[in-house]
Amino acid sequence: MRPADLIARKQEGLPITMLTAWDALSAIVVAEAGADVALVGDSLAMTALGYDTTLPITLDEMLHHCRAAGRGLEAWRQEQLRRGTKRPAPLLICDLPFLSYQCNADEAVAAAGRALKEAPAAGVKLEGAEPETLAVIDRMVRSGIPVLGHLGLTPQSVHQLGYRRQASDPVAQERLRRQAEHLEAAGCFALVLEHIPAELATELSGDRRIPVIGIGAGDACDGQVRVTADLLGLTSRQPPFSPPLINGRGLAVEALQQWISAQRSARPATRPAVPAAPHC
Repeated sequence: MRPADLIARKQEGLPITMLTAWDALSAIVVAEAGADVALVGDSLAMTALGYDTTLPITLDEMLHHCRAAGRGLEAWRQEQLRRGTKRPAPLLICDLPFLSYQCNADEAVAAAGRALKEAPAAGVKLEGAEPETLAVIDRMVRSGIPVLGHLGLTPQSVHQLGYRRQASDPVAQERLRRQAEHLEAAGCFALVLEHIPAELATELSGDRRIPVIGIGAGDACDGQVRVTADLLGLTSRQPPFSPPLINGRGLAVEALQQWISAQRSARPATRPAVPAAPHC
């Protein structure tokens, strides 16, 4: 799967599915499930590393997890070859973390380049559409780096925006429309809209040529993205727009408790007595 394939899917009216991966095992699960995109999102700071926000994770940590996810996808590809199947592997995208692209364009392009050179990512995701960010995206795209945009609730701006729904009033909605237009003009191959009114997301999906991927933005977007750990019920708290599909945490704990109980209740094997150490 390539970025251009997502645009083709939109043109053909085919829905796009995107799930997060944070290591080799989760990437294999996402690929086997049939997702179009595996996103190594900075949400792993919270779901895998135990931080309260996405802000503390570093570029080196993101690349570490992206390399692991890439190894998982490669293992999945090899398994498909052994099976004789031709299912395409998901497009691997890596989030650029906080302060890896906001400081200056040279550092931003270098950070994005590392995601493609040192990890097997096929593109990067950036949050926001401020003039400085748009300039960075333009340089990345002209340098051959595919970019996925992200508007609405942008977790890297948590101290400024919080986790509440965005673009709730006409002024904010008009600003988001302009931002989406600017991101497409800068060369983004797709756009994530998070936690905004469904009517606005539907409008933007129809107006923009690039795919609009929603999360908490209604069902009429060109595709949907979710944090895999949320859907599997592995996290302690899920956002209101992403209820768990199964109680994965409870199922795992119950299975492990049964195993631990079985070990504790089993009769210990008879072992020969260990002779006491001689006294000097």
